Amino acid sequence: MSYESKIINDPVFGFIKIPKGLLYDVVRHPLLQRLTRIKQLGLSSVVYPGAQHTRFQHSLGAYYLMSEAIQHLTTKGNFIFDSEAEAVEAAILMHDIGHGPFSHVLENTIVRDICHEEISLMLMDRMNRDFGGQLSLAIRIFKDEYPKRFLHQLVSGQLDMDRLDYLRRDSFYTGVTEGNIGSARIIKMLDVKDDQLVVEAKGIYSIENFLTARRLMYWQVYLHKTSVAYERMLISALLRAKELAARGEEVFASPALRFFLYNDIDRNAFLECPECLENFIRLDDNDIWTSLKVWCSHPDKVLSTLSTGMVDRRIFKVEISSEPVSRERICRLTASVIAQLGITEHEAGYFIATPSIERNMYDPADDSIDILYNDGTTRNIAEASDMLNISLLSKKVKKHYLCYLRMQGVA
Repeated sequence: MSYESKIINDPVFGFIKIPKGLLYDVVRHPLLQRLTRIKQLGLSSVVYPGAQHTRFQHSLGAYYLMSEAIQHLTTKGNFIFDSEAEAVEAAILMHDIGHGPFSHVLENTIVRDICHEEISLMLMDRMNRDFGGQLSLAIRIFKDEYPKRFLHQLVSGQLDMDRLDYLRRDSFYTGVTEGNIGSARIIKMLDVKDDQLVVEAKGIYSIENFLTARRLMYWQVYLHKTSVAYERMLISALLRAKELAARGEEVFASPALRFFLYNDIDRNAFLECPECLENFIRLDDNDIWTSLKVWCSHPDKVLSTLSTGMVDRRIFKVEISSEPVSRERICRLTASVIAQLGITEHEAGYFIATPSIERNMYDPADDSIDILYNDGTTRNIAEASDMLNISLLSKKVKKHYLCYLRMQGVA
């Protein structure tokens, strides 16, 4: 590998070196550069104004941590070829290229039944063709089809470089300091046993902190009730625009967004029609915000009210409960929306959402975190930890959200 490199100054990790050659070409590729126009935290800046960082910044940070992890694992006697190191670094650089603007919002609205991981693989294959097959090993590692499985765990696992970067980076940009994890310490504690990533016993407290910080960041940042309500407004606006388009009404949109609004795109269509992927990669946050600004003056009251709420930060009111919302409560709210806006019952449905979110921060069945002791034995973190929190973290927490239009005199 070439020793000549480009240096990028990152606010979180400092100077990041990108070696000239394949990795630098991946960073410069249009599909990676598209991520500079997609925010990492979507609509979270409505709560945390500093959360303006992009998926491109996150990808660079994950690459930096991957290069650190490879270096530390190698010094502990784990043999990793230069070609494998380059491949796993390329894989982590590309891991998010399938994200659309506002990520999961689009997965539930303008495209159906296809997740960003599948789109990422389609785009990796496209990049691999552009690079004459040089990314084949990176894709095998990403898909967990390479014999050294610990390399895949570094890309996608309980302690992957994706998580280690986004927790640290999102904590930095939101100012939620409780989410700041000791990523450098965790990486220094990593080792490999029986082709699985393990953590040296002296790193157990760093892992406990990591799991606790992850739980805090999910409920305080990623699933903050105001962010959830704002996201539901965007979902409603896009679904209403799609409904109007299906009725043949004129709805302003960029060519790429228009393609998805005026066509019903599901997973099969996405996999079979090259036009879907072409339009998807032209989409970024700007397409959505530009459309919302224009929709503020659309003659349809539902679309204009939702869009104005998005642009002017008039967010749905939101309540959280451990129990589902009663049918009677929804009926009362629906009647209030109908009376206030003078719209139909169907249209009022765009102003009330009842999502439920279920999360656990650690699932040993998924990909356990194993602690390595000096005698060579390993124990799962849930058994090795003396903190009660670990067993609590593996317990699923379900929250029911009620999001609705703010109205006068409504209970």
